[in-house]
Amino acid sequence: MNMTTAIDTAGAAPVRKSAIADDMAMLRAAAELTRDISKARPDIYWPDMLVSATIGYAALAGAILLQPVWLAVLSGAVAVMALYRALLFIHEITHLHRNALPGFRTAWNLLVGIPMLTPSLMYEQVHTIHHSRMRYGTAEDPEYLPLALMKPWSLPAFILIAALAPVALLFRWGVLAPLGAVIPAVRRFAWERGSSLSINPDFRRRAPETEEQRRWFAWQQVGASIWALFVMSTPFWLGWKPLLVALAITSLVAVFNQLRTLVAHLWENDGDRLSTTAQYLDSVNVPHWSAAIWAPVGLRYHATHHLLPSLPYHSLHEAHRRITAHLGAGSTYDGANHKGMIPLVMKIARSTMRRG
Repeated sequence: MNMTTAIDTAGAAPVRKSAIADDMAMLRAAAELTRDISKARPDIYWPDMLVSATIGYAALAGAILLQPVWLAVLSGAVAVMALYRALLFIHEITHLHRNALPGFRTAWNLLVGIPMLTPSLMYEQVHTIHHSRMRYGTAEDPEYLPLALMKPWSLPAFILIAALAPVALLFRWGVLAPLGAVIPAVRRFAWERGSSLSINPDFRRRAPETEEQRRWFAWQQVGASIWALFVMSTPFWLGWKPLLVALAITSLVAVFNQLRTLVAHLWENDGDRLSTTAQYLDSVNVPHWSAAIWAPVGLRYHATHHLLPSLPYHSLHEAHRRITAHLGAGSTYDGANHKGMIPLVMKIARSTMRRG
């Protein structure tokens, strides 16, 4: 497939994503070249998650306790980056086969998900919809908005609303969860509207389908609710500083993640069903090593991830290298590679300006 049919060219309007057929040679190559690196390695997952969480919580404590102020701010910055990395394992958990890493889901929830009020239930059975060929980029996709086709004000609003996430999560688990235990209507509202990490305001989450799912999600909800109530009580016996510092750091984590989300796709689909190749070309790879800072845990290869959703994060760089070497420059695969966050934000912003 010639790349001029899929992306902007000088003086020519881009072809609609829904008109892009599958590049079967690319799909076959991606599958065949990565079979030997498809297994999740516990010797990478466990230390990465545990070290990230340990550094994050230690630095959070430093941000609360250290003097002078500049040292506390520096510690807070370390906390943001370490907790951000630890939190992003929720994405891996969603794609891992249930038997791939015994105990990892539970440990992550106890050490990261529940303490940060983002248990894995908020992504499990939600994120997989985003990878569905039939639902990616449509009104049913919880993680898609056609941001490039929206008004200019939508981009700053998209970022700024993330800053409110910690307060919203405290309300979800500390207020709505206890009320929902006794009021069915509140429980239904909280599950449908407040139990998924979605950006589509029209998305409504369905009830768990099996008894096993209900049990798995129930203990996470109870744990998150107990922790939220504990956190909300801390000003009465620790003062306001610990809570406010923790809220500020987790707010920055949320904003950082929202910026990464903003450049994870080109957001150019207006609701049509797309081929796998079109989904790939609407997604983003930033191969430069510096992107690992703002898109860790493999997420700088987000387009490659959409080609190979079950490939573990530690294999994505090697997968990208192999596929690039096999298909070469100018291939369809090359069409999802971009230079960095700023050029991507500017590209999306220019698209919104044309609709302002």
